[in-house]
Amino acid sequence: MAYTTINKGSSYFNTVLYTGNGSTLNVTGVGFKPDLVWIKCRDTAYNHRLYDAVRGVLKSVNSNLDVIEETTTGGVSAYNVDGYTNIQNADSESNNNGVNYCSWNWLGANTTVSNTSGTITSTVSANPTSGFSIVSYTGNGTSGATVGHGLGVAPKMIIVKNRTRVDAWPVDVRFASGILYLNETGTLGSYGAPEPYTSTAPTSTVFSLGSAGNTNFNTSSLIAYCFAEIKGYSKFGSYIGNGNADGRFIYTGFKPAFIMVKESSNANSWRMLDNKRNTFNIVNKVLLANSSAVEGSADHDTDFVSNGFKLRSSDTNMNRSGGTYIYMAFAENPFVTSGGIPVTAR
Repeated sequence: MAYTTINKGSSYFNTVLYTGNGSTLNVTGVGFKPDLVWIKCRDTAYNHRLYDAVRGVLKSVNSNLDVIEETTTGGVSAYNVDGYTNIQNADSESNNNGVNYCSWNWLGANTTVSNTSGTITSTVSANPTSGFSIVSYTGNGTSGATVGHGLGVAPKMIIVKNRTRVDAWPVDVRFASGILYLNETGTLGSYGAPEPYTSTAPTSTVFSLGSAGNTNFNTSSLIAYCFAEIKGYSKFGSYIGNGNADGRFIYTGFKPAFIMVKESSNANSWRMLDNKRNTFNIVNKVLLANSSAVEGSADHDTDFVSNGFKLRSSDTNMNRSGGTYIYMAFAENPFVTSGGIPVTAR
């Protein structure tokens, strides 16, 4: 029986490392024309920079800040067939000479369509195969407003940023029935008023907004990144830590290429690990989505294995005894291919 429709995760998500040249740099090796490029400097305390093809070139938002979108003089200036072009900007946060960077890249549709499924019309770049869409819309301030996402299945996680107001990044963690904030360390919140999202679950066509300004301020331009779960390629879930160096094993059904973990029951950062900064186990080089801090490696020991990830540290960052953690994960390759063959048997 076929297990997945995606045999090669890097066709839809890929991490690329590069060293800046302080000029114009063609970042290659992505393997596709990316629609979302998320960049973080590894060895200097620079802000995260997120660029996407829906908002257009040179338009940056920062996952660690609540500031408005910046139209930069540098940054991602073109999306290319195997990566993107990066021009140095004044703050050098994505292309400083001799500085090392990590970029996480997602494939959308490489085009946009108008989506009228919701009460708010949206502009969408959706890839139903990989369960990822980028959604641009204008808020109307009405609780219960809906926005079309184009995925054909209900998303498990939605991340929104108001582009024109100083506002936090509310994350609808639907599988955990609550809200977190990407630029903050706080605990899981409920769907309360004024809520960023309503308690109405996303459907196969739309997600529902509250009246909060960070997702639905009247006349504001907003951007949403929507993620649905695709068997053998992506997984969104939670686990409870055991506080032991022989930590929990979390089953995903694939060998991860990337995980982001956030403790939802205590104040803690969003921790990002991938298979390019550590090419073999133990995986422990971490960047924090909510912080400009440089890459660290202490107390994040994790193994990426054929069907999930295994915690190898008792540290509270990822394995507090009794702590609840949420995670998102994308595959290097599935445990079982679309032909029903275990990868280890090939």
